[in-house]
Amino acid sequence: MFSPKHPKLEVLIGPETTIKGELTSKGTVKIDGRFEGNLSADCIIIGEGGAVLGDVTAKALIVGGKLTGNARTSESVEVQPKGEVYGDIITTRLSVAEGGQFDGRSSMQKNLEIEFKPAEA
Repeated sequence: MFSPKHPKLEVLIGPETTIKGELTSKGTVKIDGRFEGNLSADCIIIGEGGAVLGDVTAKALIVGGKLTGNARTSESVEVQPKGEVYGDIITTRLSVAEGGQFDGRSSMQKNLEIEFKPAEA
């Protein structure tokens, strides 16, 4: 799961955790609980039991759980077999595995530049 394409894990939201707000991180953010708000990171992974209610911005997005909101990525969006996306996707590469659900519009563009705003110190 973690490789040069997926930077090291920086944030993990556990299965019994709910967070409301805005999160910006360098590296990988894994959601196994519930996150409500806007999320921005290099790589975002929504685990099978995870749910995000809000918009996400990343280089790469992997959805094994549920995303209700829009996704904007510069590299890829992968909807896994139990993944659900309800919202629009803008990316350069989109894959939806058999069993995965996607309800929204998709726009795929080559060399898409996503503005990443690091957390202010």
